[in-house]
Amino acid sequence: MGASSKISVIIPVYNGEKYLEACVESVRQQTYPNLEIVIINDGSTDGTGKVCEKLQATYENVRILDLHDEGVSAARNAGIEAATGDLVTFVDADDRICPEMLQALYECMLGTESDIVGCRFFIFTDEDEWERNKDKPKSGQDVRGTEAAPLPGQIDIPEEKATKEYTPREYVRDEILQANSRCWSKLYRREAIGDIRFRRGFTIGEDMLFLIDILSNARKLAEIDYRGYAYFKNPQGAINRQFVPAYMHQIGCWELARDNIMRINDEDGIYAQATAILMMAVMLTAGKLAALPSAERRARKQYVQVCHDKLREAMKVKGAYGKLSTGYRVKTKLFEYLPWTYLFLYHYLR
Repeated sequence: MGASSKISVIIPVYNGEKYLEACVESVRQQTYPNLEIVIINDGSTDGTGKVCEKLQATYENVRILDLHDEGVSAARNAGIEAATGDLVTFVDADDRICPEMLQALYECMLGTESDIVGCRFFIFTDEDEWERNKDKPKSGQDVRGTEAAPLPGQIDIPEEKATKEYTPREYVRDEILQANSRCWSKLYRREAIGDIRFRRGFTIGEDMLFLIDILSNARKLAEIDYRGYAYFKNPQGAINRQFVPAYMHQIGCWELARDNIMRINDEDGIYAQATAILMMAVMLTAGKLAALPSAERRARKQYVQVCHDKLREAMKVKGAYGKLSTGYRVKTKLFEYLPWTYLFLYHYLR
């Protein structure tokens, strides 16, 4: 990997006419010079296609692929297949990246000889918030980026502990099981991806499974302690919508992930920690069901039953319950013994 290594930026999009151009512009403004942008239009029914045509006609390094509503996993996989770069990164079409993000990730990759390098992110909800923060990424945890920031163009990363390096075993314990299970905000060596692809059929949790799968090809990973990725809190995003059967995917993903995690790191307590996250996924799904009107909850009782069965099974894993926060302990106990009462109370007290 030389100084002129090409980075392929893969952007899947579905009905993103309002966001796509701004996303691509944020990639175009990167200080890292050698980029190709691969946009996968996954059967959009709005004006996304016209935006794609405009972008491809305007910029030489923009390529467009068309799919027929096959899902985000298929779209990202198509992007991987089409990418010609030595390095790969993923950006969602309604998100953006700060101007120095790819340069910072690339330099860290060179300096640490890592196969995967990630950074933190901040949340933005409007243009003003993006403008205030895009040139001023700060160190710190993944939070809404509204604090005072350094001078424009300066990456404020503390000299000590600015970069953390991990073996795959350590990364499972200290990052994936601590909520850093996203595929975006990371830079990947192409050879580390190899034949690994996103698992089709999942729409929630698929990025986490990809990241865990790819650890089998990685020797070293690193994380930069600064927020360079801008996550748009989309009111129409999947996480904000009412319950749909696809929400059950997050439970299935964590069941698969738990088994894969144990192949990478079988330290004492890892299985219990992964099971605790599975329990939280069950409760988040139950919360989506609880938000439905009473008649709809009853109509979807089969999903309530699945959540209840999965929780009771997980509760049997030694040490898992103790890994939960106090709030989750109360919720899981109530849902375990009185599932419909829990849903009723959650609906009216939320």
